[in-house]
Amino acid sequence: MTLKVGLVGWGAIGRVVGSALAGGAVEGAELVCVVDNRALGTAPAPQLTFEEALECCDLIVEAAGQGVVREWAERILRSGTDLLIASTGALTDEELKKRLLSAGPGRVYFTSGAVGGLDLLQAVCRLGPLHDVRLTTTKLPSTLEQPWMDEALLARLRTATGPVEVLSGTARDIPVKFPKSTNVAASVALAVGDLDAVRVRVVADPGAHRTRHVIEAAGPHGSYRFEAAHLPDPVNPATSQVVPYAVLRSLGAIAGRTGQIL
Repeated sequence: MTLKVGLVGWGAIGRVVGSALAGGAVEGAELVCVVDNRALGTAPAPQLTFEEALECCDLIVEAAGQGVVREWAERILRSGTDLLIASTGALTDEELKKRLLSAGPGRVYFTSGAVGGLDLLQAVCRLGPLHDVRLTTTKLPSTLEQPWMDEALLARLRTATGPVEVLSGTARDIPVKFPKSTNVAASVALAVGDLDAVRVRVVADPGAHRTRHVIEAAGPHGSYRFEAAHLPDPVNPATSQVVPYAVLRSLGAIAGRTGQIL
Protein backbone atom coordinates (compact mmCIF):
# COMPACT_ATOMS: atom_id res chain seq x y z
CA MET A 1 0.00 0.00 0.00
CA THR A 2 1.09 3.55 -0.70
CA LEU A 3 1.50 5.74 2.37
CA LYS A 4 -0.61 8.89 2.03
CA VAL A 5 1.44 11.76 3.47
CA GLY A 6 0.30 15.21 4.57
CA LEU A 7 2.93 17.90 5.09
CA VAL A 8 2.56 20.68 7.66
CA GLY A 9 4.66 23.70 6.72
CA TRP A 10 5.85 24.99 3.37
CA GLY A 11 9.09 26.64 4.46
CA ALA A 12 12.75 25.75 3.98
CA ILE A 13 12.21 22.15 5.14
CA GLY A 14 8.71 21.59 3.82
CA ARG A 15 9.43 22.74 0.26
CA VAL A 16 12.28 20.26 -0.16
CA VAL A 17 10.35 17.38 1.44
CA GLY A 18 7.12 18.12 -0.42
CA SER A 19 8.79 18.54 -3.80
CA ALA A 20 10.72 15.28 -3.37
CA LEU A 21 7.59 13.38 -2.34
CA ALA A 22 5.64 14.80 -5.26
CA GLY A 23 8.46 13.74 -7.58
CA GLY A 24 8.33 10.13 -6.37
CA ALA A 25 11.61 10.26 -4.43
CA VAL A 26 10.28 8.10 -1.57
CA GLU A 27 9.12 4.71 -2.78
CA GLY A 28 5.85 3.71 -1.16
CA ALA A 29 4.84 7.25 -0.14
CA GLU A 30 2.94 10.03 -1.89
CA LEU A 31 2.17 13.63 -0.98
CA VAL A 32 -1.59 14.15 -0.79
CA CYS A 33 -1.87 17.56 0.88
CA VAL A 34 -0.08 20.53 2.42
CA VAL A 35 -1.22 22.33 5.56
CA ASP A 36 -0.06 25.91 6.11
CA ASN A 37 -1.62 29.04 7.57
CA ARG A 38 -0.51 31.04 4.51
CA ALA A 39 -2.06 30.93 1.08
CA LEU A 40 0.15 28.76 -1.15
CA GLY A 41 0.09 29.03 -4.89
CA THR A 42 2.94 26.72 -5.83
CA ALA A 43 2.56 23.60 -3.67
CA PRO A 44 2.44 20.33 -5.66
CA ALA A 45 -0.57 19.06 -3.69
CA PRO A 46 -3.86 20.56 -2.49
CA GLN A 47 -3.72 22.90 0.49
CA LEU A 48 -6.05 21.58 3.19
CA THR A 49 -6.94 22.40 6.77
CA PHE A 50 -5.74 20.18 9.60
CA GLU A 51 -9.19 18.67 9.93
CA GLU A 52 -9.32 17.83 6.23
CA ALA A 53 -5.81 16.36 6.34
CA LEU A 54 -6.78 13.99 9.14
CA GLU A 55 -9.49 12.58 6.90
CA CYS A 56 -7.19 11.62 4.03
CA CYS A 57 -3.68 10.99 5.45
CA ASP A 58 -1.97 7.93 6.89
CA LEU A 59 0.95 10.04 8.13
CA ILE A 60 1.48 13.74 8.79
CA VAL A 61 4.95 15.27 8.66
CA GLU A 62 5.50 18.28 10.92
CA ALA A 63 7.92 20.81 9.40
CA ALA A 64 6.46 24.00 10.83
CA GLY A 65 7.84 24.50 14.33
CA GLN A 66 7.36 23.57 17.95
CA GLY A 67 4.04 25.39 18.24
CA VAL A 68 2.40 22.98 15.79
CA VAL A 69 3.59 20.02 17.85
CA ARG A 70 2.15 21.49 21.03
CA GLU A 71 -1.18 22.40 19.44
CA TRP A 72 -1.88 19.49 17.09
CA ALA A 73 0.30 16.45 17.77
CA GLU A 74 -1.92 14.78 20.35
CA ARG A 75 -5.04 15.28 18.26
CA ILE A 76 -3.32 13.83 15.18
CA LEU A 77 -2.35 10.67 17.06
CA ARG A 78 -5.77 10.26 18.63
CA SER A 79 -7.35 10.42 15.18
CA GLY A 80 -5.39 7.29 14.22
CA THR A 81 -2.99 9.17 11.94
CA ASP A 82 0.74 8.65 12.38
CA LEU A 83 3.02 11.66 12.96
CA LEU A 84 6.65 12.37 12.08
CA ILE A 85 8.07 15.26 14.12
CA ALA A 86 10.97 17.43 12.98
CA SER A 87 10.68 20.05 15.75
CA THR A 88 11.77 17.80 18.58
CA GLY A 89 12.43 20.82 20.81
CA ALA A 90 8.74 20.75 21.76
CA LEU A 91 9.44 17.52 23.65
CA THR A 92 11.34 19.42 26.36
CA ASP A 93 7.85 19.64 27.85
CA GLU A 94 7.86 16.37 29.80
CA GLU A 95 4.08 16.24 30.15
CA LEU A 96 3.61 16.72 26.41
CA LYS A 97 6.18 14.00 25.68
CA LYS A 98 4.40 11.57 28.01
CA ARG A 99 1.05 12.29 26.39
CA LEU A 100 2.40 11.84 22.86
CA LEU A 101 4.19 8.59 23.68
CA SER A 102 1.02 7.18 25.22
CA ALA A 103 -1.45 8.63 22.69
CA GLY A 104 -2.88 6.54 19.91
CA PRO A 105 -3.88 4.68 17.89
CA GLY A 106 -1.57 6.81 15.70
CA ARG A 107 2.18 6.32 16.16
CA VAL A 108 4.69 9.12 16.74
CA TYR A 109 8.15 9.18 15.14
CA PHE A 110 11.07 11.62 15.44
CA THR A 111 13.57 12.44 12.73
CA SER A 112 17.27 12.67 13.63
CA GLY A 113 17.64 16.03 11.89
CA ALA A 114 21.14 17.46 11.58
CA VAL A 115 23.07 14.93 13.70
CA GLY A 116 24.05 11.29 13.62
CA GLY A 117 24.86 8.73 16.25
CA LEU A 118 21.48 8.86 17.99
CA ASP A 119 20.75 5.23 17.12
CA LEU A 120 24.02 4.16 18.75
CA LEU A 121 23.36 6.26 21.86
CA GLN A 122 19.95 4.60 22.20
CA ALA A 123 21.59 1.18 21.92
CA VAL A 124 24.25 2.03 24.50
CA CYS A 125 21.64 3.25 26.96
CA ARG A 126 20.12 -0.24 26.92
CA LEU A 127 23.42 -1.43 28.41
CA GLY A 128 23.34 1.23 31.10
CA PRO A 129 23.04 5.00 31.62
CA LEU A 130 25.56 7.41 30.17
CA HIS A 131 27.04 9.54 32.94
CA ASP A 132 28.38 12.37 30.79
CA VAL A 133 26.61 13.66 27.67
CA ARG A 134 27.56 16.99 26.10
CA LEU A 135 26.45 18.85 23.00
CA THR A 136 28.17 21.91 21.58
CA THR A 137 26.33 23.72 18.79
CA THR A 138 28.11 26.47 16.84
CA LYS A 139 26.26 28.76 14.44
CA LEU A 140 26.50 32.18 12.83
CA PRO A 141 25.64 34.93 15.36
CA SER A 142 22.76 36.31 13.29
CA THR A 143 20.91 32.97 13.45
CA LEU A 144 21.03 32.92 17.25
CA GLU A 145 19.56 36.36 18.06
CA GLN A 146 16.45 36.02 20.22
CA PRO A 147 13.85 38.45 21.62
CA TRP A 148 14.81 37.62 25.24
CA MET A 149 18.43 38.77 24.79
CA ASP A 150 19.49 42.03 26.42
CA GLU A 151 21.40 44.75 24.60
CA ALA A 152 24.74 43.69 26.06
CA LEU A 153 24.44 40.15 24.74
CA LEU A 154 23.17 41.31 21.36
CA ALA A 155 26.14 43.67 21.11
CA ARG A 156 28.54 40.80 21.90
CA LEU A 157 26.99 38.73 19.11
CA ARG A 158 27.02 41.54 16.58
CA THR A 159 30.60 42.60 17.23
CA ALA A 160 32.12 39.16 17.77
CA THR A 161 35.37 38.49 15.92
CA GLY A 162 35.64 34.90 17.16
CA PRO A 163 33.63 32.24 19.00
CA VAL A 164 31.40 33.53 21.81
CA GLU A 165 29.48 31.28 24.21
CA VAL A 166 25.89 32.50 24.10
CA LEU A 167 24.27 30.19 26.64
CA SER A 168 24.84 26.91 28.41
CA GLY A 169 22.41 24.67 30.24
CA THR A 170 20.61 21.38 29.85
CA ALA A 171 18.59 19.97 26.97
CA ARG A 172 15.53 20.89 29.01
CA ASP A 173 16.44 24.60 28.97
CA ILE A 174 18.16 25.38 25.69
CA PRO A 175 15.55 24.43 23.02
CA VAL A 176 13.04 26.72 24.75
CA LYS A 177 15.46 29.63 24.40
CA PHE A 178 16.31 28.88 20.75
CA PRO A 179 13.13 27.27 19.32
CA LYS A 180 14.31 27.36 15.69
CA SER A 181 17.97 26.54 16.21
CA THR A 182 18.48 23.84 18.84
CA ASN A 183 16.11 20.95 18.15
CA VAL A 184 19.29 18.86 18.10
CA ALA A 185 19.58 19.22 21.89
CA ALA A 186 16.13 17.71 22.38
CA SER A 187 16.91 14.93 19.89
CA VAL A 188 20.03 13.93 21.83
CA ALA A 189 17.98 13.92 25.04
CA LEU A 190 15.34 11.70 23.41
CA ALA A 191 18.09 9.27 22.45
CA VAL A 192 19.56 9.04 25.96
CA GLY A 193 16.20 9.29 27.73
CA ASP A 194 16.99 12.20 30.05
CA LEU A 195 16.68 15.94 29.34
CA ASP A 196 18.72 16.90 32.39
CA ALA A 197 21.59 14.52 31.59
CA VAL A 198 22.54 16.40 28.41
CA ARG A 199 24.69 19.50 28.93
CA VAL A 200 24.43 21.96 26.05
CA ARG A 201 26.61 24.87 24.95
CA VAL A 202 25.46 27.28 22.25
CA VAL A 203 28.31 29.14 20.57
CA ALA A 204 28.13 32.03 18.11
CA ASP A 205 30.99 32.29 15.63
CA PRO A 206 31.14 34.80 12.75
CA GLY A 207 33.48 32.36 11.00
CA ALA A 208 31.01 29.46 11.25
CA HIS A 209 30.29 29.05 7.55
CA ARG A 210 29.13 25.56 8.47
CA THR A 211 26.78 24.82 11.36
CA ARG A 212 28.63 22.48 13.72
CA HIS A 213 27.24 20.00 16.25
CA VAL A 214 29.58 17.99 18.48
CA ILE A 215 28.12 15.24 20.68
CA GLU A 216 30.33 13.67 23.34
CA ALA A 217 29.12 10.92 25.63
CA ALA A 218 30.69 8.53 28.10
CA GLY A 219 29.56 5.72 30.37
CA PRO A 220 30.76 2.47 31.92
CA HIS A 221 30.53 0.69 28.56
CA GLY A 222 32.46 3.13 26.38
CA SER A 223 32.95 6.67 25.13
CA TYR A 224 31.53 8.23 21.98
CA ARG A 225 32.04 11.36 19.90
CA PHE A 226 30.05 12.47 16.87
CA GLU A 227 30.68 15.65 14.92
CA ALA A 228 28.68 17.11 12.05
CA ALA A 229 29.38 20.30 10.11
CA HIS A 230 26.67 21.32 7.67
CA LEU A 231 26.06 24.17 5.29
CA PRO A 232 23.19 26.32 6.59
CA ASP A 233 20.02 26.32 4.54
CA PRO A 234 20.19 29.26 2.10
CA VAL A 235 16.54 30.18 2.76
CA ASN A 236 16.60 29.72 6.54
CA PRO A 237 20.18 29.78 7.94
CA ALA A 238 18.87 28.84 11.39
CA THR A 239 18.51 25.26 10.11
CA SER A 240 21.00 23.04 8.29
CA GLN A 241 20.61 22.21 4.62
CA VAL A 242 20.59 18.49 5.39
CA VAL A 243 17.50 18.51 7.66
CA PRO A 244 14.82 17.93 4.97
CA TYR A 245 16.85 15.01 3.65
CA ALA A 246 16.88 13.51 7.15
CA VAL A 247 13.08 13.81 7.07
CA LEU A 248 12.99 12.04 3.71
CA ARG A 249 15.22 9.25 5.04
CA SER A 250 12.83 8.81 7.97
CA LEU A 251 9.86 8.72 5.59
CA GLY A 252 11.56 6.00 3.56
CA ALA A 253 12.01 3.89 6.69
CA ILE A 254 8.37 4.36 7.74
CA ALA A 255 7.15 3.54 4.24
CA GLY A 256 9.11 0.27 4.37
CA ARG A 257 11.82 1.01 1.81
CA THR A 258 14.33 -1.84 1.80
CA GLY A 259 18.01 -1.21 2.42
CA GLN A 260 17.44 1.31 5.20
CA ILE A 261 19.73 1.44 8.22
CA LEU A 262 17.38 1.27 11.20
